[in-house]
Amino acid sequence: NSWTWRSPAFSWFSAYLPAKPENISCVFYYTKNFTCTWSPEEEANFISYTVRRTLCYLRENDTCISTSENGSSCSFYSRLTPPDIYIIQVEAQNAYGIIKSDITYWDLYTVAKIEPPKIFSVKPVLGLKQMVQVKWTQPVLAPKSSTLNYTLRFRAVNSTHWMEVNFTRSCVNEEEAYNLTGLQAFTEYVVTLQCVVNKSRFWSGWSQEKRGITVEEAPHGLDLWRVLRSDKVDGKRPVQLLLKKAKGTPVLEKVLGYNIWYFPENNTNLTKTMNTTNQQPELYLGNQTYWIHVISYNSLGKSPEATLRIPAIDEKSFQCIEAMHTCLTQDQLVVEWQSSAPEVDAWMVEWVPDLDSKPLAISWESVSHTRNWTIQQDELKPFWCYNISVYPMLQNRVGEPYSIQAYVKEGVPSEGPKTKVENIGVRTVTIMWKEIPKHQRNGFINNYTIFYQAEDGKEFSKTVNSSILQYDLESLTRKTSYTVWVKASTSAGGVDGPRINFKTLSISVFEIFLVTSLVGGGLLILIILTVAYGIKKPNKLKHLCWPDVPNPAESSIATWCGDDFKGKLNLKEFDDSVNREDGILKPCYSPNDLIDKLVVNFESFLEVVSTEDPGKVWENILGGEKNEYVASPNRPYCLAVSAEIPPGGPQCLCSGMLEGTCPEAREQLLPPAQGFGPDHLCEEGAPNPYLKNSVTTREFLMSEKRPEQIHREV
Repeated sequence: NSWTWRSPAFSWFSAYLPAKPENISCVFYYTKNFTCTWSPEEEANFISYTVRRTLCYLRENDTCISTSENGSSCSFYSRLTPPDIYIIQVEAQNAYGIIKSDITYWDLYTVAKIEPPKIFSVKPVLGLKQMVQVKWTQPVLAPKSSTLNYTLRFRAVNSTHWMEVNFTRSCVNEEEAYNLTGLQAFTEYVVTLQCVVNKSRFWSGWSQEKRGITVEEAPHGLDLWRVLRSDKVDGKRPVQLLLKKAKGTPVLEKVLGYNIWYFPENNTNLTKTMNTTNQQPELYLGNQTYWIHVISYNSLGKSPEATLRIPAIDEKSFQCIEAMHTCLTQDQLVVEWQSSAPEVDAWMVEWVPDLDSKPLAISWESVSHTRNWTIQQDELKPFWCYNISVYPMLQNRVGEPYSIQAYVKEGVPSEGPKTKVENIGVRTVTIMWKEIPKHQRNGFINNYTIFYQAEDGKEFSKTVNSSILQYDLESLTRKTSYTVWVKASTSAGGVDGPRINFKTLSISVFEIFLVTSLVGGGLLILIILTVAYGIKKPNKLKHLCWPDVPNPAESSIATWCGDDFKGKLNLKEFDDSVNREDGILKPCYSPNDLIDKLVVNFESFLEVVSTEDPGKVWENILGGEKNEYVASPNRPYCLAVSAEIPPGGPQCLCSGMLEGTCPEAREQLLPPAQGFGPDHLCEEGAPNPYLKNSVTTREFLMSEKRPEQIHREV
């Protein structure tokens, strides 16, 4: 075994040498340059590269200098002499030494790379269907004597799938053409092209894309559907037709218009026609069954006839769909249904956004030999609710539809429900909220959550399903402020509505009604008992409610002081001596009558005394035609009697009067010349309330004689 010994100094020195250039690759850009690249592409330290080229046919050498700062590549711009073979070797050098790569050989035709061709037209050929002709110019730097291999790539505009075709052309002509066949009629295509020099391993880049359209054909097919309106116009029912190209047929033509004719089922003589370019024309039909026929046409011909039966307005449609549900796959919405009629094998599917505003145009598609329907999710808008209806179709009859709602993607509602409170009570309140508008729901509302919180209190919540739009809160605190709001939730989350405040009552209407009822009921019972008592004992009730007020004219005479007064006062003599003509007091036949006649107003009397001459006062009292006296409740009163006095002398009659009061009154009321002196009657006592309240004045008859006459008679 042989071995090589290396000193440590040599190992340390070799560790700092540059890396050996490897993976050398060279490209011959025809008539431009010859470029070589190698690895490593980057170096930590500065390295100088020298590329040595040897031309085998010319036996010449030259070099190309580069550094690690410019990258691991170097180009030769001169002495490009195809055909030839180049010998390439790369040297890497730094401060510690030089490292050389392996020697490589390069045939210029095998590494030649040219520019892409330039397409200048993609057009159909007159009279040839399903074909376009592609024309382009040769690359400017392509070798004139070489052969070029081409790859033409194409696709329909609405497709992402590319198809390719390969062919060969010589570089004799500056312009070249290729007929691309097997295409669909009236379809727009995108075309691009690349080429490579024969035997070369480097293709050119792709040319710029160019578009072209194939010639059209006569219409292939037509799908026909309808929307039945419930309202009538001038007694006719409007029917909107929906027209579009038949499912599965390519768009091979440009439709110029539609021919429509329709008639009642039992009378073809009433056929009417219409020519329109509108894909949603509207017809006005009668109440009977109608048949509608439609064809589309263009400059090359017309489509097969499409037929649709419109049932009579009173015709009952059959129903066979029992259930339907939707599910979401990775990128599709799938609708599946169950049918009770196995003979029905054709269906019409409608879908339209469910919005608050006017509905958008209806989308529709026919399905056959299956009981499911799929649609790409990107064909539907996220956060939009779609109404999907499936109609069974048996021959020419259309059955009753089955409808369902679906979202391809749900989100949080854009805003929460608006809330209000009603029926605020002492411990209860009704919370009401409005549904969120359809365009703001962004998904199915699964439930509502009612949050309420007392001022500086704990927060409570109640959750109800989406069909409930009001809730009664109970067990609240009397006379307390509350904050309430409602949250609407979908499968993606929820959002709170605006907050509102309310305050419970301190007393309820029921309590007010109860108290009022009790008080009113008690009063009613009292009235009833009182009426019953009055009916049973009317006199006693009358006495309690309306007590008898004594009539002074009918009252009995007060009790006199002195037992001999009655003996001294002879009523019959008083009656004989006093008469109406002499102005003497009217005779009384009983003491009661006399007392009633002698009632006078002491207050009024004092007022008269204080303002008039005393002599005139007594003259008015005793000699006037009208004299009155009313008892004062706080003052004593005196009774002056003009009557025939017995010889026994004057008597003073006082009742309940202080001893010093009567003389003072006598001094104030009667002047010395005209007073009675001790010979008058005086009475003082407690005022009679009945006399005070019932009688203010009493008129009594006095003698027309002067006090002097009375004194003389006495």
